Amino acid sequence: MDLTNIKWRKSSYSTSNGGNCVELADAAGAVAVRDSKDPDGPILLLTRTVLRTAVNSTPTAR
Repeated sequence: MDLTNIKWRKSSYSTSNGGNCVELADAAGAVAVRDSKDPDGPILLLTRTVLRTAVNSTPTAR
């Protein structure tokens, strides 16, 4: 799958230095996920259902 022209989105909670952040992009029936500090690094392709399950099962930081 060619991901060279997809549009990445970063969380509005992300700081200017990147912090502990990921970026997301729509990718032909999937969601592409990458580390904002390593944009040329590996990309995970997840279904929306899998991403939603992962996010909902992550404890919230307090």
